[in-house]
Amino acid sequence: MATELKKKYGLLTAICMVVGIVVGSGVFFKAEAILRVTGGNLKLGILAWIIGGVIMIISAYTFSLMATKYEKVNGVVDYAEAALGGKYAYLVGWFMTTIYYPTLTMALAWLSARYTLVVFQGDAADPTSGLCFALACFYLVGSYAMNALSPVIAGKFQVSATAIKLIPLLLMAVVGTIFGIMNGNIAKNFTEAVNPAVFDEIGVTLPASDFDAIFSAVCATVFAYEGWIIATSINAEIKDAKKNLPKALVLGSIIIVAIYVFYYIGLAGAVDNETMLVSGQTGAKKAFANVFGNVMGTGIFVFVIISCLGTLNGLMLGCTRGLYSLSTRGRGPAPKVFADIDKNTNMPANSAVVGLLLCAAWLFYFYCASFSSFSDKLGMFAFDPTELPIITIYPFYIPIFVKMMTNKDFKGAKRFVAPLLAIAGAVLMVVASVKAHGSEIPGYLIIFAVIMLIGVAFMKKKELAAEK
Repeated sequence: MATELKKKYGLLTAICMVVGIVVGSGVFFKAEAILRVTGGNLKLGILAWIIGGVIMIISAYTFSLMATKYEKVNGVVDYAEAALGGKYAYLVGWFMTTIYYPTLTMALAWLSARYTLVVFQGDAADPTSGLCFALACFYLVGSYAMNALSPVIAGKFQVSATAIKLIPLLLMAVVGTIFGIMNGNIAKNFTEAVNPAVFDEIGVTLPASDFDAIFSAVCATVFAYEGWIIATSINAEIKDAKKNLPKALVLGSIIIVAIYVFYYIGLAGAVDNETMLVSGQTGAKKAFANVFGNVMGTGIFVFVIISCLGTLNGLMLGCTRGLYSLSTRGRGPAPKVFADIDKNTNMPANSAVVGLLLCAAWLFYFYCASFSSFSDKLGMFAFDPTELPIITIYPFYIPIFVKMMTNKDFKGAKRFVAPLLAIAGAVLMVVASVKAHGSEIPGYLIIFAVIMLIGVAFMKKKELAAEK
């Protein structure tokens, strides 16, 4: 039974993994949501993108310092183990495997399906339809098959999809900004308030203050920025990981923030704020059509779908390695089974199957909680699984950052300033989440506790005999 993964990814793939996992649906999906929570205030929206981005860069930089010291099979779990021991690392890994990876992955499958329907059905596209969820299942299985059967092809697709997904973003950032300056849209969107009647029309309550607006908006950016940590799941498969993974985390994060902010400004040049608010899920498509024409606009929007699928591919890559990273440490259910590597594909095949099943389970929950009559029956247990896991992922980071400050291997600012800033960012993310999802949090935390207690039952370490 082989239990070791080969070094098969270089620096370019690692950077594309960071950019490719993060850049995808979120920037298209959340542009309208951020306008809503800020009351149509474009300046507050841009500030929220910057704040969320700075938090991501600081967190990525802090973890990149850890990456220069530790290299095993799953970055964030390795760092947790080095800082606080095997049991804490197991709990972090169990959470990532059962909640964090699959909730983000199923959300990307659904969003990929949603945007596919927008291209073919326009305003008639229904994100709550059975067709949308059936297509989401198809995308999940397709992404799983690519990662499980041919990880090399999956890596090449990640690089290609990252290049393709930058096309619509950069085009809108540059051409949309020029278009907006010429037609006065940018000046209008920055200076004129949205008619309050628009919010009555779409059933949205205006924020009580700029403070409330910015907190809610930062929380909304989280989904667009989240996922970069999953790039550390291929730590064991990156060539010269101690050098290349830190570079990928930092460079990738900076690229992402720059792209998002400039895209958001370009979008403001393509359509006015009121149109974006009223259009909802088709707002981004209308923006591309306004700048590039209906035919070319639709063609470019196809790149948006490829962008989503590229993100889905990166997330699925992390999903398939979830149980494997626990099993190689002799923990979790049946570690000998889930630490097994397929000789033909050099992939943890058994772990990959469980990853797919967990994604499917969370997709079913998402349907029941958000888009069907079951949501009323679920009551307090109906919550948004695309954002709420940040309530628990950032608190998991904080002890690692605290312990890092006691590690004499790090010197000066790297030992104290970086971790302190990362802790402040983590706390801000949790506060923003509480403010944005207050009523949903108790139900989520109960389900989180149940899942973690199930994990505790498999915490005991077992001997893992591996034949190499």
